[in-house]
Amino acid sequence: MAISLMAGDEPVENPAPWRDPAGFWPKLDAATADEEPPFGVLHLGALRFNAHDMIRRAAGTPIRLATKSVRIRSVMDAALALPGFAGVLAFTLPEALWLAETVDDVVVGYPSVDRAAITRLAASESLASRVTLMVDSPEHLDFIDAVVPPKGRASIRVCLEIDAAWAGPLPLGRLGVWRSPLREPHDARAFAEHILARPGFELVGMMAYEAQIAGVPDRVPGQAGKNATVRWFQRRSRADVAERRGEAVRLVREIADLRFVNGGGTGSIESTAHDDSVTEIAAGSGLLAGHLFDDYSAFAPAPAASFALPVVRKPRPDAVTMLGGGWVASGPAAPDRLPRVEWPRDLRMAPREMAGEVQTPLMGENATRLRIGDRVWLRHAKSGELSERLADFAVVDGDAIVDRVPTYRGEGRMFL
Repeated sequence: MAISLMAGDEPVENPAPWRDPAGFWPKLDAATADEEPPFGVLHLGALRFNAHDMIRRAAGTPIRLATKSVRIRSVMDAALALPGFAGVLAFTLPEALWLAETVDDVVVGYPSVDRAAITRLAASESLASRVTLMVDSPEHLDFIDAVVPPKGRASIRVCLEIDAAWAGPLPLGRLGVWRSPLREPHDARAFAEHILARPGFELVGMMAYEAQIAGVPDRVPGQAGKNATVRWFQRRSRADVAERRGEAVRLVREIADLRFVNGGGTGSIESTAHDDSVTEIAAGSGLLAGHLFDDYSAFAPAPAASFALPVVRKPRPDAVTMLGGGWVASGPAAPDRLPRVEWPRDLRMAPREMAGEVQTPLMGENATRLRIGDRVWLRHAKSGELSERLADFAVVDGDAIVDRVPTYRGEGRMFL
């Protein structure tokens, strides 16, 4: 059966069972009793809740689905079937070309220097009409021209990206990600003019990703001081992004017929939706909801994706050892990048081992109740990265597995 995220009409006795961990995780464990760990699970009710909550938060602004935060085509298809989601933001050009076989609006979120993929894109009028490349400098255009000269290719659609980082005061300094060199509105206008003067290119969009708002939680337990600082700089950064992005879009629209202006991410859906210069929001992490997104004050996603690991050793009465577990998320090396133990509760990793490639010891009172062969339930810190560890997910609805869906990896596709 195909996954559907459409809201049902029938009443649900417990529409948010995940709010009762003592009921939710044992029930999930029972529904997957015949599965051999390690394995991953998608909870259909939680997934449906997250999709509709993202749409609610966007308040009418379309959401372009960020594929790297999912990497499960059936889930992506189900989201795109909902009014409120439109188009995808792919990670790489090879991925975009694959997705463009069935999706007619694909933007590549990062510049590509993949010569073979560029050659394939340029050779196909159909792919060129569906895929948009990201650029932020003349060198990107030069690279494409060097692979396939303008006279020998279809017109290449491009999106101009500008820098959305905040230049904060010391000691904070620059907050955001290092992406585009185009920072000021006049920089965007000048590069747009350059694109328009180059044969073989069509400027169709603009993008500005405010990572310091979308990707930084502001309600981390036990970090009241840091949370206050984060909320302070995010308020100021929102104003800065809105002003610079708005002016840049105004200047570029004077000379180019833009089809879209993309901004934001899962963590900034509300504020990005209030920016009149933005026509769509890029978001995807909110669907599967890695545990990093538990710590935002503006929204509370459901644990749609989780995984189970087996207990294989019991080195002492109050400690067990799981097989594997070193499924660490990308980003600055820190405890918040590790998988989070969800069930049983009150288990902690051994400080000198933490999450390891071959084993992950867990300690605590509840470890005394675990036996060899039992499972421990965890969630990954980020959303789509879990899909790189698994060939498929079991889809659970109610008390049973109702489907099994492959990841990119399960379909034999290994993109960056």
